[in-house]
Amino acid sequence: MYVVMLGYSISPQWLALPRTERQRLKAAHLAPLIEKYADRVRARFFDAEAFYTRFSDFALFETDDLTAYYHLVEELRDTPLVGQGYLTFKDVVLGIEDGHEHFERTLAS
Repeated sequence: MYVVMLGYSISPQWLALPRTERQRLKAAHLAPLIEKYADRVRARFFDAEAFYTRFSDFALFETDDLTAYYHLVEELRDTPLVGQGYLTFKDVVLGIEDGHEHFERTLAS
C-alpha cells in the first residue's frame, strides 16, 4: 500500500469566488475524478492553513496502483482548478506502508 501526501495551496482568486461557484467547480471537475478512480485510489482531503504555512491544504491518497494515482493527478492538472491557477501543488510525499517489513522479508528469501 502506498500513501501519497499532496500538499497544495488555494489562490486568493479562488477564495474571492462565491461559495456557490466554488462548489459548482468542485462538483464539475474534482468529484468526477475522485469517483473515476475510487476503485483504485482512496482520497481524503484536509485543511492545514491554521497549522502550516507552506501549503493551505493537503490530500492523502491511498493506493496499491501508483499508475492510477498518477493518472488522477494528470487529469486534475487538465481541469480549470489547476489550469486557471485556483490550486497549486506545493509538496508531494510518498510512503510505503510497512516498507521496512517487506524489505526484511526479501532478505530472508
